[in-house]
This record gives sequence, C-alpha cells and structure tokens, in this order.
Amino acid sequence: MTSVTLKKNYQCVQSLHQFYSGGPYAVSSDESFIACACNDTITIVDSSNASIKSTIEGDSESITALALSPDDKFLFSASHSRQIRIWDISSSKCLRSWKGRQDPVMAMACHASGGLLATAGADGSVIVWDVDGGFVTHFFKGHSGVVTSVIFHPEPTRLLLFSGCDDTTVRVWDLTSKKCVATLERHRSTVTTIAITEDGWTLLSGGRDKVVNMWNLHDYSCTMSIPTNEAIEALCVIGTTTFGTCLQSKKTDDKLACRFLTVGEHGIVRIWNSNGAVCLFQQASSDVTVSKEDGEEAKRGFTSAVLLPSDQGLLCVTADQEFLFYSAIQSQEGSFQLNLNKRLVGYNEEIVDMKFLGVEEEFLAVATSVEQVRVYDVSSMSCSYVLAGHTDIVLCLDTCTTSSGRTLIVTGSKDNTVRLWDCNSRRCIGVGRGHMGGIGAVAFAKKLQNFFVSGSSDLTLKLWSLDGLSDDVNDAFSLKTKAVTAAHDKDINALAVAPNDSLICSGSQDRTARIWKLPDLTPGVVLRGHKRGIWSVEFSPVDQCVITASGDKTIKIWAISDGSCLKTFEGHTSSVFKVQFLTRGAQFASCGADGLLKLWTVKTNECVATYDQHEDKVWALTVGKKTEMLATGGSDAVINLWHDSTAADREDAFRKEEESVLKGQELKNAVLDANYTKAIHLAFELRRPHQLFELFGALCRSEDAKNQVKSALGVLSVEEYRLLLEYVREWNTKPKLCHIAQFVLLQVFTILPPTEIVKMKGVGELLEGLIPYSQRHYSRIDRLERSTFLLDYTLNGMSIVESEPEMGVVDNPKEETLTEVVGQGQESAGEDDGLKKRSSKKRKSHKLNGGSKKIKA
Repeated sequence: MTSVTLKKNYQCVQSLHQFYSGGPYAVSSDESFIACACNDTITIVDSSNASIKSTIEGDSESITALALSPDDKFLFSASHSRQIRIWDISSSKCLRSWKGRQDPVMAMACHASGGLLATAGADGSVIVWDVDGGFVTHFFKGHSGVVTSVIFHPEPTRLLLFSGCDDTTVRVWDLTSKKCVATLERHRSTVTTIAITEDGWTLLSGGRDKVVNMWNLHDYSCTMSIPTNEAIEALCVIGTTTFGTCLQSKKTDDKLACRFLTVGEHGIVRIWNSNGAVCLFQQASSDVTVSKEDGEEAKRGFTSAVLLPSDQGLLCVTADQEFLFYSAIQSQEGSFQLNLNKRLVGYNEEIVDMKFLGVEEEFLAVATSVEQVRVYDVSSMSCSYVLAGHTDIVLCLDTCTTSSGRTLIVTGSKDNTVRLWDCNSRRCIGVGRGHMGGIGAVAFAKKLQNFFVSGSSDLTLKLWSLDGLSDDVNDAFSLKTKAVTAAHDKDINALAVAPNDSLICSGSQDRTARIWKLPDLTPGVVLRGHKRGIWSVEFSPVDQCVITASGDKTIKIWAISDGSCLKTFEGHTSSVFKVQFLTRGAQFASCGADGLLKLWTVKTNECVATYDQHEDKVWALTVGKKTEMLATGGSDAVINLWHDSTAADREDAFRKEEESVLKGQELKNAVLDANYTKAIHLAFELRRPHQLFELFGALCRSEDAKNQVKSALGVLSVEEYRLLLEYVREWNTKPKLCHIAQFVLLQVFTILPPTEIVKMKGVGELLEGLIPYSQRHYSRIDRLERSTFLLDYTLNGMSIVESEPEMGVVDNPKEETLTEVVGQGQESAGEDDGLKKRSSKKRKSHKLNGGSKKIKA
C-alpha cells in the first residue's frame, strides 16, 4: 500500500454569504455591483459571483430605500430611523446624514445632474433635497396614502417629478413652479411602477389592478389602457437596445409604437406593443421557484425588474430574494427568446445538507429550509438551476454518478416523499411514496448505483430500486421498494452504505447505530455507547469500521464485526452533526453546533486543526471524492468552500526559511560593517528581539548615541513602532536591561507625536505594562541618589584629614594627627550650629600649629 500524506491544514477559499433580505436595491451603471438591503446593513455585491465587496453598517434599523448617484460614486439610503445618509462607495464611509420626515422613506430617486434627491414618504409626501447642503428644496403634499415610486424626468432640462401612490393616483410635480401640474387617475388599485419613454413624452404606469396605462405628457391625458391579467410589480420601457433589435422580427409596423415589458405575480416576463395592445412575447414557463400552499399552486413571482444599462440585459428580482439575469437572443428561426444567464441567491435560510455533483465536482447541490434544491456553480458561486417539486422543505439529499456518466440526485422531504432528479435534464424522474413521516436521511449505493435507502421519522428504513430507470423517461415514474424494516425506536437521522454495497448503517435519536445486511435489510450488530442521539454515520473506505457523531459532543469509531468501540474523540463543545472520512480513512473532518470545523487524525487521536468560519450551527459538511475539497453550511446561511493547503503551506514555510537564512547572513554582515541602521531594520524583519537589544546596546555605548538611535528609528513604520514598544516592555521588566529600554523609549517618544502614539493598535495595553516597571526603576534610582547624600555628608565630615602644615617639618606626625583627631572629636561633641563649629575648628587648628612651633623652639 502506498503511503498516505496526511493533511495538516485547510483554507477557506470562497464563501457565499447572505447579501439580500428583500426590499430595495440599486444596480450600478456598468452592472459591476449591486447595492442591496440586507436587514439593517447595505451590502455591495459583485454581480459576477455574488461575493460581497464591502458591507456598510446601518443604524440597527431596516433599510427602506436605496439610490445610486449617476456616476456610481455615492449611495443614498434611508431606513426606519428616518435618517437619510450619503455613503462613499469606495470607502464605505458616511459623508453626510440628515433627518427626514416623521414617516419612513419608501422610495427615492436621484436627478440626472446628481444634485437633487427625491424621497417618497409613507405619509404621502414627496420631498426634494439638495444633496450638497442636505436641505429641502421642494415639499409636495397631495397624496393620501403611501407613495410607492418616484422618478425624475430623464431629460435634466425638464424639471418634472412623477410619483405613484397606493391611493391609485399618479401625480406630476413641476419643480420650477413647485406645484402639482397634473393628477392622473385611472387605476383602481395601488400604483406600483412608473416609467417614461425614450422621447420623454409618454408616461407608463402599472399597478395591482392588472392594467398598464399610457399618459400623454403634453396634455396629461390617458391615451391607452392595456389589460395584463396579472398584478404588475414592475415595467420597463424597451428602447433602442438588444431587446428592441431582437424584436424587429415581430410585427411592429408603427415606428411610433411603444414597447415595454412587465413582470408580476406570475413570475413571467412579457413584452408588449402599445400599437394594438398586443403581447409580443411571453415566457413559456416561469423561472421562479414554485410552492404549494393549502393544496393550491402558488407562484412566488417577481417583485421588481430593471433593464440593465449599456445594453447588458434584464435583471428580475423574485420574492424569495433571487436575482435573475436575462439576455435577449434571436433564434435561427427568427423568434425572440430570453436566456437565463445567471441566478444569484440573496438568502439561503438555514442550510441543512449539501453534496458535490458530477465527476469533476464543479457543482454543489444544497438543501435549505425551502421546498427546492439549489445547485451552485462552485467556481462562480452563482445558482445554476433550481430543482422544484417537493411541497415541503427538503431535509436531506445525496448524489451519485452512474457508470454511463449520468448524474443523479435523491432528495428527502418533510412531505413524506423521496424524489430522484436527473441533473442533465434538470427534471424529476422518479417519486417514492410510502413513508408516513418526514424523510430524515437518504443514501445512494456506492458501487453499482442501482438502489438507494431512506430513513424516516416513522422509524422505518426503506430500500428503493433503480432497476426501472431509463434514459428516455419524460414523466416521473413511481419508485418501488425492495425491502422495508422497522429500524429504530426514534427518528432516523443518518444513513450510510458500505463501499461494497453489502451493508447499511443507520443512526437514530434513540442513541444507537445499527448495521443492516443487504439486500434484505437483515439486522446486524447494534452500536451502543453514545449518550445522546446520533446525527451522522460513515463507513471507512479501507477498514472494517464505521464512524458516528452524536449529540453527546463525541465521535466514535466502531468495529463492524462485533460492534465494539475502538476509539472515542472528544473536542467539540456541543453536538456533533456531521463527520466525513478523508485521506483514505486516515483522517476525518467533523462539524457541529459550536460552529466549528475540525480536522482529526485517526491514528494519533489528535485534532490537527480547528476552523471558526461560521457564526451559528454547522449542519452540513461534504467532502469531494476526487479533490477532497470540503464544503460547509449551517444556520447562518453561509456556504464555505475549503481547499487543502498543506502543500502550499509547506512550500511557503520553506520559502520563508530560505529568506530568513539569507536575511540572517545579511544581518551579520551589517553588524560587522557597523551599519547599525540596516542591522536594526533586518532584526525587525526577522523578529529577533535579543539581537535588536544588542544592537541598541552597541549604539548606546557610542559617542553620538542619541542621533544614531534617532536615525535608525526615524524610518520605521507604525507597525514596527508598535512591535518595538512590545520589545521595550519586555526589556523594561529586567533591571539589567532597563537602562537601554528607557533610552530607546525616550527616543521613540521624541520622534513620534502623541497623536500618532494614541492611534496605535493596543497602545493602551503596552503603556500599562511599561508604567509600573518604569516607576519601580525610578524609585530605585531615587533611593540610590539619596544614599549618595549620606556618603557626601560622611566624607565632608572627615575632610579635615586633608589639611597640611604651612611650614616646617613635624617631628611627631602621629602625635599631631592624634591631637587633631581629639580636637575633631571635641568639636563634634558640641551643640553649636555649623558656622560655630567651623570657626571653632579654625581657632583650635591655629593653636595647635602655634604649639608645635613652640615645641621646636
């Protein structure tokens, strides 16, 4: 057997986060990004791969309106806090904010000049603001309900403003006279959308009364009413775009006719011609996901639509937070078609299960808390297609690729059915009915792919045959069961099929896992030992064992032969939901309710790495069979993709070690050349505090120490200064090193202004560590200085020994010295002040000198 290289580390290379929670959004003029309302924040999303470029933090209130400036540099937002804010897109900083009206802003529009901002309020008012000054230029009152839409006239010279309201009217406001010049009354329900034709003289309005009205802006008369038989949520005027070019094949003889598209509750794009009020195009089927409520089919239709600038297609937004990008194409027969290019999902809700698809594992099938299965392109993280058919939320799924290259998906739902899907045709090709409870687990056969098993909350285990599966099935056929057994005492949470298709392992909430022999589901050994329910089971790809993960925070490996527990792994702080083998069974990955992903080595019982990339429970974990790439998802609606970075980390470590050796030699050369400035910078790069201390010590012993230290420190970056303060803090704790530490600290405070020091990250903690030891050092120096005062006093008191005779030779110096000492003692015994002591000393010294002369005489 060839040796297996163990994995040491994984790196999160791509993430799909929640970026849109419904409501307002704004698309840039080049379609490069979309500004989306996500609860109380604003996300700037890359429209190519749904990655979040930046996040703008709001004011803890839901966003109600968004608008972009004409140059896409500024973003205007309003929330339930009634604050209107202007954001710089590049820096995500708030440039200006002001308080709007007492009621929330429901819509807003920016003038083509960028200097005016119109806001529509829930109180029926329409207000125009000066963008630079933040003051009101126009205040229009006339609507009697919530204003749902507001637009400026596209021609900057025509200062007109249009507003639609749920009072069924459209009003035209003249910015010059500051008056309402027309009230357009023809709708019978809420006006949801308004648009103006390219020539600027026709206004279109659509509403939930299933009618589109056309208005002549010369005299504000209604020229036409077009019934659509659908509650309209958005309409767009089609001008000289690709849509218009592709529609030339249709019978549109009148060049003055207006063409527009509508979207609404049915989730279908329709294109209309005002000449004869005919529908030029209608989608054959809806791309919006379908649900069933109370036995009746109900479609979650479109909530808005916008024709993308620069002729880049059509963007439609659904009620379940999906962005659908369409392009117009003309078929070979000359017919007009809409092609769905891309689908971005703004919110996945709770992710409960996921699996990689296909041989190359380019797609990822995801089951969330909805009735559909979403299939994502791994490279772009855009939703390629949706599998809709279940009538309740999908709880589990599994995938396989048959010997003929056909990719299949099996799903289990809370609607008590299992469904088989063909990924090539993207259709349901089989439905299995018979369970009396929600399906909690499904698993394909590993070797022959001729069956799959399902486990349910009805406590039964079913084996489904795929023998009747045909490649040319048009309608979903009924799947048949080969075997059924009552498996557990509580809900079945997990299933796994052995690599040779001979055994099945099931895990249940009854705290046991059971082995079943195929093809008749004959009972085998029972795995007992967990203290809580079992959430995941998996067969080893090489050994005769099975691994289980439980709600008791442990992972266990069991022998299939006798059901004995071989190993127990502890490390998670909460329930373990999923476990998958890696590296040919030598390692495994696990995730759980603590939001952690862990990598384990079986032989050493060691947790190699722990990753914390989720903010909530991690329910789903899948491993690519070919690449061993990981994918995780959980309650935070985040999908993370992980790649093995062991080899890359090893190469990076080798490269860093090589660079460290070269820089180390360069550092030695700089020290030998006495180039201390260069040596100090190299010591910083190599993170060598001891050598850095020696360099500063050598500089401090030099003649021009202050200037040399300043020149060495003057070119350091802010991060290097912070690192130097950390080193100085450590040096300052030792009395032998504190002198150089204090000297360097003085130079740092001399070079850096206090404002720069305060801005350093963690400077408070550093200064707190410096102050106590510095006070201790200064106290010790103060005590030493006071001790020198006593020594000075003692030496001054004994200074008489230095007095010498002015003339003559002393015959008996010992006697003279003794006499002086006696005189000194008599003086020190007196109680006179210092001045009297000094005068008495002089007199006695004079007498002694005179006495010695008399003796010699």
